[in-house]
Amino acid sequence: MNATHPTPRLLALALLAGLLAAPAFAQGVYRIVGPDGKVTFSDQPPPSAATRPVGNTTAGASAAGAGAQLPFELRQVSGRYPVTLYTSRDCAPCNSGRNLLNARGIPYTEKTIETPQDGEALKRLSGEASLPFLTIGSQQIKGYSDTEWTQFLNAAGYPRQSVLPSNYVRPAATPLVAVRAEGAAAPTTAQSAPGPAAPAEIPVTPPAQNPAGIRF
Repeated sequence: MNATHPTPRLLALALLAGLLAAPAFAQGVYRIVGPDGKVTFSDQPPPSAATRPVGNTTAGASAAGAGAQLPFELRQVSGRYPVTLYTSRDCAPCNSGRNLLNARGIPYTEKTIETPQDGEALKRLSGEASLPFLTIGSQQIKGYSDTEWTQFLNAAGYPRQSVLPSNYVRPAATPLVAVRAEGAAAPTTAQSAPGPAAPAEIPVTPPAQNPAGIRF
């Protein structure tokens, strides 16, 4: 009758196989973000180079930049109706408007009005030099009003509460008119800025909860 106990040779082979398999489990876990914003984890590297192993400090630093991926629905509405805020120094209403956008988690671009060239460009855009000035898609809002801004953001479909990822970093504010090198012949933003009627978007029926009937 044959013995049922493993021989020393079999034990050695089993131990060797275990040691060879160990590195596979030590490679790390990969965080995969799908096109719909859903996050999954796997021990297999994804085909896309955009996904990186969890715990990689370089990946974490990169994701913490302004390009951190927005949730799917927020990415859709911000792509369709981008928000731009025009401000200047020592403008209390500008600060109030900025605080509203930040508290609500609205991704936006901020343009500052500091020079005569900035002022001229702003007049071309809005027809006047008053601040703050807010655009949501092709819609223009002059001056700050908590109620009015909230109403327009709701009508555009922006979430009523922040859904920004914790590692999202807002882009730094930049001058409305880009500074040119001396002698450069390239046209300034003031020369090329489109007028108020330039954007041409298909009107969108406002959602049912939009009592003002705002159309973009």
